[in-house]
Amino acid sequence: MKPAEEIEIKDYTCEAHTPAIAAIDLGTNSCRILIARVNIAALQMMYFRSRPRQESWRIIDSMAKIVRLGEGIHDCDELSINAIDRALEALEVCKQKIDLHNVRYVRAVATEACRRATNTQILIDRARKELNLDINIISPSEEARLAITGCAAVLNPKIPYALVFDIGGGSTEIAWISVGGRSQPRRPGYPVPFSVIASISLPCGVVTSSEQYGDKSFTIEACNEICDAVKEGLNGFFECNDIDYYIQKGLVQLLGSSGTVTTVAAMALDLQRYERTAVDGASFLVSDLDQVTQKILNMTDAQRFEHPCIGGGRTELVVIGSAILRGIYDRTKLDTMRVADRGVREGILVDLMSEVLRSNV
Repeated sequence: MKPAEEIEIKDYTCEAHTPAIAAIDLGTNSCRILIARVNIAALQMMYFRSRPRQESWRIIDSMAKIVRLGEGIHDCDELSINAIDRALEALEVCKQKIDLHNVRYVRAVATEACRRATNTQILIDRARKELNLDINIISPSEEARLAITGCAAVLNPKIPYALVFDIGGGSTEIAWISVGGRSQPRRPGYPVPFSVIASISLPCGVVTSSEQYGDKSFTIEACNEICDAVKEGLNGFFECNDIDYYIQKGLVQLLGSSGTVTTVAAMALDLQRYERTAVDGASFLVSDLDQVTQKILNMTDAQRFEHPCIGGGRTELVVIGSAILRGIYDRTKLDTMRVADRGVREGILVDLMSEVLRSNV
């Protein structure tokens, strides 16, 4: 391999030097795809620099569609035929985008709804037969790892430990990680190294909890129950890893991702419409976020529907999500929290970039 300073940075013109990669995240509530084009030569140079080069990769297409794959799963532990059809319709759009961009590296993952359902194989088989897409059902620990990998760019390298969480449709993943240190591997595009110490998957997701409480989802009583369930679920995890000790020493940062977290952050910033660049990586006082979660609970359904940062189709989910969020920051007792508008898809892309490098040594 040539020394870093001698590697020529080619433009995004030849697909042999700039392959496209794609990440699909089929969750309990939504189906998302992110497609990027990678500049191999520039990517190789990342390993010789402290910060990534802008030319190394760029997003060229994306999509997010609500499919409610986990609808009804709380009652019967099965994916409904209608939910499977909705998921396949979204996956068909993903496949069209993959073909359009001549994507060479693809990974598609499914999370809690597919882990829980007893008939998931129907969806897997149909996706393979009808769309030629292989869907990989990942474990909670792998989901947490991918989410952290995707969020790693906004970690504070000066704080040695972090609690990183992702509030999903079917579960909430929380990881306890160490940040920095030369022993951790460097990842393409993400200069902040980390190592997962432990993780936990709480059975509290915005879709499943919403179905569990039904019409009571909007009540203060239901939200308090959810908040208390999250705190109780974290107690053993904190005790096993002595997390409270590190928090008291001021050695822990809190980082959250998910639609709920970014929505609450956007409202805390008083944005008139959602702006990813304003939210991603921003740091907030937990007291400010708490005011927003209380405001969301006190709003009418019509007010939540009309709010530009919430919108239709998410009014009940953001209420449940706010209760889960409150449970997390109440248990940690941390004063600040950083927000990431990124997660599993970005984590998959980072893994795929490593695969691209291995294939082009």
